[in-house]
Amino acid sequence: MTSFTVGADDMDAIALGGAFLGTGGGGDPYIGKLMAKQVMARHGPVTVIPADELADDALCIPVCMMGAPTVMVEKLPNGEEAREALSRLETFLGRKADALICIEAGGLNSTIPFAVAAATGLPLIDGDGMGRAFPELQMVTLTIHGISATPMVLADDKGNSSVINAISNKWTERLARCQTVEMGGAALVALYPMSGAEMKRGILRGSMSLIREIGQTMAAERKASRNPADALVRRLDGKRLFTGRVVDIDRRTVGGFARGKAEFKGMDDDEGRTFTVEFQNEFLICRDDRDGLLAVTPDLICALDADGGLPVTTEQLRYGLAVTMIGLACDPQWATPAGLDLVGPRYFGYEHDYVPLHQMSRREGRKNPLEPGRGT
Repeated sequence: MTSFTVGADDMDAIALGGAFLGTGGGGDPYIGKLMAKQVMARHGPVTVIPADELADDALCIPVCMMGAPTVMVEKLPNGEEAREALSRLETFLGRKADALICIEAGGLNSTIPFAVAAATGLPLIDGDGMGRAFPELQMVTLTIHGISATPMVLADDKGNSSVINAISNKWTERLARCQTVEMGGAALVALYPMSGAEMKRGILRGSMSLIREIGQTMAAERKASRNPADALVRRLDGKRLFTGRVVDIDRRTVGGFARGKAEFKGMDDDEGRTFTVEFQNEFLICRDDRDGLLAVTPDLICALDADGGLPVTTEQLRYGLAVTMIGLACDPQWATPAGLDLVGPRYFGYEHDYVPLHQMSRREGRKNPLEPGRGT
């Protein structure tokens, strides 16, 4: 891998790729894209560097949004919160950051770090902590590698900020979630301060390169008047799950999460079938009325508008929208026992073991009904 430069004109592709890999969550990257473009217009482009270019004793800090993505639709950040969170964490640590990291390769959190990197002049690491988006703070590969989420700083649009030190990454999630709710349902945060050596051990590499490539592929396909679904399935060794129209949507904001379930009536080759997708910020479970389970976390369930070919987030789902759902295999780290303890279906309350995407076949008639539990 080599370093590359991302300017304002590149943010359209970054936002598209991030929205697709966000598996319906992470917030609408359009907001972060505008923030990044505005900052880049004043301060110039961002340099994205491979992990191995950073010294082992360097300080790396991820910056991101925490909260329910639906809140960000109406409660827009003013652009200063993320930089404030970073600055206050640097003050607490008594040291300036040497590089920034995207905590997840999806949604708003794939674009906000570009805005902060442009404003500070810091490089951005070509990698992330998820390879997609997940709803809780401890759900990163950094946790698997023993890297602490704290000290962590939260900042809101009113000027409030706080520092959290916690005994575990799960406790960090619990304490920070309560504060995020009190801050109006969304906050900007700086967390998981780590050395360059820890970063090299813990992150999923190449995420920013992949996001940009996915976005460029989507833009090229749309320019050629083709829906990008087939090209993305081929490029990412994915699987088309179904194409259907939303006929019912249950969506609510509970405890700082956007939770719900969408029901789809099949279209085209899927005519006559019924499909459901359940989500907690991100799409977690996809199944149909005939064969049961089609895809399950930690594998990725990604949505595209079946007409326009643009990514669809959970807050954008609405009655009548035609959607193509695509499944992608997760990073191998998530399929380990430690990974499944963090993000597997049982963590979210489903009485079902993880089955890899490419071991499932609708034609085999896999009958695995899932019982929703505390996570739905």
